[in-house]
Amino acid sequence: MIRVLLVDDQRLLRSGFRALLDLEDDIEVVGEAGDGLEGVALARQHLPDIALIDIQMPVVDGIEATRRIAADPALAGVHVVILTNYGFDEYVFEALCAGAAGFLVKDIVPEDFLHAVRVAARGDALLAPSITRKLIDRYVNQPLHTGSGSGTGLEELTNREREAVALVAQGLSNEQIADRMVISPLTAKTHVNRAMAKLHARDRAQLVILAYESGLVTPRGH
Repeated sequence: MIRVLLVDDQRLLRSGFRALLDLEDDIEVVGEAGDGLEGVALARQHLPDIALIDIQMPVVDGIEATRRIAADPALAGVHVVILTNYGFDEYVFEALCAGAAGFLVKDIVPEDFLHAVRVAARGDALLAPSITRKLIDRYVNQPLHTGSGSGTGLEELTNREREAVALVAQGLSNEQIADRMVISPLTAKTHVNRAMAKLHARDRAQLVILAYESGLVTPRGH
């Protein structure tokens, strides 16, 4: 069962998302919050698999709520997915740096919304190749505010793990990485997971950021 927490100051929107999720046999909404402070408290109380968090909210905004969840070792299993009206912008980038696993626009069609929840629950980042390219093109040369304070740890990666991280940074899935590296999808997932552990990255979104921040890969034209 996928446990979901809804955090948005628009009650009507929360009700709409809840109605969709309640229809699914494998998904359970464990709580709702109207601001980030309450959302973090409910995350600690319910330990959801997914926290769907709006960016702009009163009291504590979505970026700070994401940062607090990511910084709490007890919430390591909570995957934050940012909800936004505007698509990919600087706020979404800040949320990804703060520890979000990905983002969704609020006008997403129901089928894609449900698919995205299941993808995030598996621990995969909601970053399509097109989104990754936008992240690279628009923000890779700007200062990154990761707040982790730790080194990149690239020296601890094996050559195959480095290769896998570079492919993740291109927006490839485990299956696509497996094809590119001529290995099984399970082995590709193992390389990615080990790299995440060594780099102290919560998820694939963080790997994308770390890969470019560290210089492991560089955007075309640079």
